[in-house]
Amino acid sequence: MGSKLISSLHNNPIIAAINKLEALEEALASEVEMIFLLTSNIFDLGDTIKAVQKAGKLVFVHVDLVDGISANKMGVKYICEVFKPDGIITTKSHLIKACEEYDVITIQRIFLLDSLNFDTGVKSVHNCNPDAVEILPNVMPRIIKHFIELTRKPIISGGLITTKEDVIKSLGAGAIGISTSKQAIWKY
Repeated sequence: MGSKLISSLHNNPIIAAINKLEALEEALASEVEMIFLLTSNIFDLGDTIKAVQKAGKLVFVHVDLVDGISANKMGVKYICEVFKPDGIITTKSHLIKACEEYDVITIQRIFLLDSLNFDTGVKSVHNCNPDAVEILPNVMPRIIKHFIELTRKPIISGGLITTKEDVIKSLGAGAIGISTSKQAIWKY
């Protein structure tokens, strides 16, 4: 499963993070190969996923943020079986484990706020074994490098990415992808 993700990110490491559905059209018209849906609801999710897949892009649903569907095992089952995204994103390690029976790529999103979050994040990755990890915020590339060393997982960096320099530093630190809602960066 993870090879599809890595292959896509080798072609283009920029990921369009959609936090307003109004930005979807621009993401679909861009050169990005991957879209993270950070906003949706039970009524729009199916059509949005179909539109992204029809455009030939991979679509990942942040299951914690879908309005009208609980972020629990049954909610994930419903999203995976009914809407069939390419992958899911979640902060909840038990939902990563629940996805083992579905044909989806899993990305665990971890907020690194302090050393305790860092240590807990590393343990969580080892316990739930996602296909990739997204770490936020993207403010210290050396932390990316250290997290990769400890988890041996592909790392996507996101949050607070505002310049081309942010992208270059994160990729230089070993991240395989950059998720951002900054539409100007989708064009790099």
